[in-house]
Amino acid sequence: MIGTAYAQAAGGTAGNEFLSLLPMIGIFVVFYFLLIRPQQKRAKEQKAMMEALQKGDEVVTAGGVVGKVVKLDENYVTLQVNGTTEISFQRNAVTALLPKGSIKQI
Repeated sequence: MIGTAYAQAAGGTAGNEFLSLLPMIGIFVVFYFLLIRPQQKRAKEQKAMMEALQKGDEVVTAGGVVGKVVKLDENYVTLQVNGTTEISFQRNAVTALLPKGSIKQI
């Protein structure tokens, strides 16, 4: 009723091991191109934007505050929110640079 089981010959699994790793390699490649690479690109653009900040630029902070840069420090930025109010933020709180004249339209 039950047939005899024979052992597999040695060395016949090398191709199968590579084929079993192929899906993992494919998943890593997909993650790299869809997640890691775009995130690195965004971080690079954000860093370049923070280094290029100048007096007079109109920006938006992470909290949604819109203002004009009036003073820059190595770690801090002072924004003029309206005619008299100035608020200091950490430089990394600035998330977007607005086109000139955007504050007047708001």
